[in-house]
Amino acid sequence: MKPMQFTFNNNQAAVAVQVTHDQDLSVAIKQLQLPIPSVVLVVVGGASGLAADTLQQLQFLFIDVLCPIAEKAGLTVIDGGTDAGVMQLMGQARAATGSTFPLVGVVALSKAILPQAQPVDEDAAPLEPNHTHFLLVPGHDWGDESAWIAKVAEILAGGKPSATILINGGLIALNQDVPNSLEHGRPVLVISGSGRSADRLAAAIEGQTTDPKTQKLVDSGLIYTIDLAEDKVSFGQALQQVLAVS
Repeated sequence: MKPMQFTFNNNQAAVAVQVTHDQDLSVAIKQLQLPIPSVVLVVVGGASGLAADTLQQLQFLFIDVLCPIAEKAGLTVIDGGTDAGVMQLMGQARAATGSTFPLVGVVALSKAILPQAQPVDEDAAPLEPNHTHFLLVPGHDWGDESAWIAKVAEILAGGKPSATILINGGLIALNQDVPNSLEHGRPVLVISGSGRSADRLAAAIEGQTTDPKTQKLVDSGLIYTIDLAEDKVSFGQALQQVLAVS
């Protein structure tokens, strides 16, 4: 379990560690030399089927809200690490704002196309090139990284506050990412208006669901919502509230 150095086509560098067993995770994280404990923000979801104006609102959310708060509060941000969807938006926003907070991608190895390497799976995706750290974990299907993300967040937080933000997202977000966060006692801030699973959960919070599985998630009392159309100040206040930071 020796750290690897990746250099991307944009000349950005990242350090990565491959993990094969649960019991190795704490050691792997220490090898990445990440700050522990740290207030942690987990970003999950997707960006499928978004209209151009919705995508523009999401870019505003990442650039004008998430990155400045992460930078000011010294957060460690964790996501799925590939160059797609909210993970791509997160990496690009960090680069655009010149931020320095750690951005950690947790990726199932068989689904990751490593720099200067050939894919091992036909639907693998390249790593997002503005992340600073990667943990390559076991898995053969999209979503296999979800439980690992939750564990990594708990270790990095080390007792400090942590929260998950859900944007858009499909069945993996609804059936794995959100339940995994709740299992670790991590509050979830749902961005309503971003589509799919996020809107489904937001509707449940408003009492507009007959789906017992979704209702069970809402009944945890750990799911909060804010509309994508809200202004920067409202977004910031909502995120700071769930993270217990100022």
